[in-house]
Amino acid sequence: MDAGEFELALQSFYRAAAESGTTPEILAAAGTANLGLGRLGQAEELLRQALELEPNHAETWNNLGVVLMERRAYPEAELVLKKAFALDNGESDAIRDNLRLALAKAENPAYDDEKTEEYKLVRRGSSEYLMRQTP
Repeated sequence: MDAGEFELALQSFYRAAAESGTTPEILAAAGTANLGLGRLGQAEELLRQALELEPNHAETWNNLGVVLMERRAYPEAELVLKKAFALDNGESDAIRDNLRLALAKAENPAYDDEKTEEYKLVRRGSSEYLMRQTP
């Protein structure tokens, strides 16, 4: 996923699920890969499934918030990102930046509409993925 090879990553996640079962980590990773591929419905479904199994994972909440912003569901994205921020104790710059953007968009949906937006996806561990919206 670091190289932007979301389809290859997705195939790896599905192989891992077949070998070791579906875990919250695999569901969240597959959801994030689907988001990178622009498959928002699948991404949302997988991330929500991951959160049902592991509801206190800030990074998964963050990535769900990004999906919701992509779907222009700004009020729900704001709530989801507030949860991610609280679970993370405000330590992640990526989550904080996404929350700021969600708050601005919830208040004014046309906010920065003409600019390319950069959402920050987060994975387990210290790595972050940057998702750029194409014009």
